[in-house]
Amino acid sequence: MRYGSIYLVVKDFYKSLDFYEKLLDMKVSATNGERFAVFNNDGLNICLLNGYYDSEHPEQIEAKGKVYLTYDDTAAIADSENNRKVFINLGVPDLQQEYDRIISLGIANESTPIRYLNVFSPYWYFTFMDPNGNPIEITGAYEKD
Repeated sequence: MRYGSIYLVVKDFYKSLDFYEKLLDMKVSATNGERFAVFNNDGLNICLLNGYYDSEHPEQIEAKGKVYLTYDDTAAIADSENNRKVFINLGVPDLQQEYDRIISLGIANESTPIRYLNVFSPYWYFTFMDPNGNPIEITGAYEKD
C-alpha cells in the first residue's frame, strides 16, 4: 500500500484554495476543473474537494454501482458540522517566524499563541482553523525569550 493523499471536503472552493496557497506558501499543483485541487508537498498531497460540485454538475458524473450517501453525498458532507477529529500537522524549521507569517497573512482563525507540550516528547506548536473548521497545528524549533 502507498500513501495517496488526504483530501478535505470544502464549502467554498476558492476561499479554501486561497487559504492553502497562503498557508503552504505554494500554488496549487493541479486541479480537476473546479471540483478538485492538489497541493503536492514533496509527495505528501493535501487536496481539496469542492463539496457542491457534483450536485451542481450532475451531467458530468458517470458512476457505476450503488450510491452510498454516507460517502457520496459530498454536499451533505460539506454542510455537516466539523467535529475536528483530524488535525493537519505541519512542521517548520523556525516556529516563531512561521507564526509571525501566518498571523500577518490574516488567515489564522481562532489562533492560539505558541505553546509548549511535553507528553513523552517535548514540542512547541500553535493551532488555528482553516475556513472549513479543520484544525491546523504547526510545530517547529522555538527558543522562548
